[in-house]
Amino acid sequence: MYRDFTYVGDLVRAIRLLIDVVPLRPSSADDLVEGDSLSPVAPFRVVNIGNSGKVRLLDFVDAIEVCLGQKAERNYISMQAGDVPATWADTRLLHRLTGYQPQTDFDEGISMFVARFRDYYQK
Repeated sequence: MYRDFTYVGDLVRAIRLLIDVVPLRPSSADDLVEGDSLSPVAPFRVVNIGNSGKVRLLDFVDAIEVCLGQKAERNYISMQAGDVPATWADTRLLHRLTGYQPQTDFDEGISMFVARFRDYYQK
């Protein structure tokens, strides 16, 4: 199983960058950015925000274990209905519109997440 993990600071930065590229209704199809989801009738678009990389879920668990200094109790179950083996964000449109590139390394993001979690729950 693989997922795309994005540190919250990178997510906030992407949203902030998107604020500056308010979608305007194009005067013609030639005015669209390649891959743009801009509606021809309303000023909105769908933009994926992510890291554009896939991380094994077991690597995610391993990284949390390292930060916590303890092993997780793992209960493996069958694939759940509707789940997919791998998913990650296609951020090409986001990059074309804003120049966005995630800045937080996976391990650094996990470390900051665990530190924040511990601080918040005082554990």
